[in-house]
Amino acid sequence: MMKTIALLPAGSVSDEAAKQLFAGETLNWKHHRLISDVFLSTVNGISDYSVIPMENTIDGSVSLHLDWLVHEVDLPMQAEWVYPSIQNLIGRREEFSGQSGEPDLTTIKKVISHPVAMAQCTQFLREHMPQAEKEHVGSTAEAVRIVSDHAGEGIAAIGTRSAAANNGLDLLATEVTDHDNNYTRFMLVGTEPYTARQSDRVKTSILITLPEDYPGALHQVLSAFAWRRINLTRIESRPTKKKLGSYYFYIEIEMSLDTVLLPAALQEIEAIGCQIRILGCYPSFTYEQLL
Repeated sequence: MMKTIALLPAGSVSDEAAKQLFAGETLNWKHHRLISDVFLSTVNGISDYSVIPMENTIDGSVSLHLDWLVHEVDLPMQAEWVYPSIQNLIGRREEFSGQSGEPDLTTIKKVISHPVAMAQCTQFLREHMPQAEKEHVGSTAEAVRIVSDHAGEGIAAIGTRSAAANNGLDLLATEVTDHDNNYTRFMLVGTEPYTARQSDRVKTSILITLPEDYPGALHQVLSAFAWRRINLTRIESRPTKKKLGSYYFYIEIEMSLDTVLLPAALQEIEAIGCQIRILGCYPSFTYEQLL
């Protein structure tokens, strides 16, 4: 049966990244304007998987999406992969043409995009369009569509080449991100294991809640991994939303649960009174692996 994948709109970086992960497969793409609808599509059984942006080189963790996985839904992580976020300034060339024939960016009244994409281009916007109002929308693809629908209003968008082509718009400036190594890490979530591709790198994501009034608990948690030489690729504290000052720790571990060392470490951590929730054990792909 053909799989259905929920993701942000066609032409978004999520859309481009998903099509790279699933290259060569025949799938039903279910595009949504809001990330909440992407999550709920899979929760409600409309789609098999959801594609979720989790982290960016420049802007760091996408905390809203992590909080959704922790507090709002119960969707196991099934795969992660990295994709370059190449952003461009998009609009109608004739609308902003200067005397030289090149776009005059100082005539742009407003720039719209997803807040993460906008943050990736802070220096470019400050240098070339300090006069432009900034507005956030649900995705880069939505931003480009809005520009397409509002000709002559002095609006430009930050988005992908494919979004510009889909909407018949021009690239006013290319590769406008502040750093060349701008990558986004995506997570595939759903109830069914991802088996289409294999990777020699497997990761496990967990949540740890420390016991209250237990001095040194975090040190003991980290020690359980350290003396076993288990590599932690990410650790982040987030509020439990139960009371002020109460946090859980999101930890990514470069090891499979199908080993001797990792389950033993988790048992040791539980023995000191910590609560552990396993969010997933999954293959991890680099950009080069998927080319």
